[in-house]
Amino acid sequence: MKLFFLYGLPGTGKLTIARELAGLTGYRLFHNHLAVDLLLSVFEFGSTPFVELRESIWLSVFEEAAAIRLPALIFTFNPENSVQQSFIENMMRTLSSFDSHVLFIEVTCDPAELERRIDTPERRNHKKLVSLELFRQLKAEGVFDSPKLPEPHLTIDTTIVSPLENAQKIVTKFSLPVLGQPHSPS
Repeated sequence: MKLFFLYGLPGTGKLTIARELAGLTGYRLFHNHLAVDLLLSVFEFGSTPFVELRESIWLSVFEEAAAIRLPALIFTFNPENSVQQSFIENMMRTLSSFDSHVLFIEVTCDPAELERRIDTPERRNHKKLVSLELFRQLKAEGVFDSPKLPEPHLTIDTTIVSPLENAQKIVTKFSLPVLGQPHSPS
């Protein structure tokens, strides 16, 4: 299995690109807020049970998807310091035991555009960070600086490039089959 691991700051457009990529390829999308929103209904963000269960859910889904030989899975991730560094290491170790691998895709955006995007109705639907003031504070405090991720296999900038165009860049970079189009192996 290939795990397409899209990561970047809040508001860069990870989920929007991931949805376009899923639509092009038919690959399943497991975005991080599926687990986050579930756990926020019971636990405080960053609390020990929240952190442990979130990472357990993420890893369990990856492991089961690899075990049933899903060809690929798309995951979105916002690095922030409540995620333990061991999560990245455990994910890579777990997937390698199934002969699967992680393709890291960094999603970036111009800071001014990113700040404009922080508070949108779509972000509010998933209990995402929507306060510009809080975003600036967390960024200044280094909250988004960990966990450390391996070098990306691809970096995409969403400042002016559409989500569909960025999804197409991922398709091209990794020679992915597109629904309704024949795929020639490379």
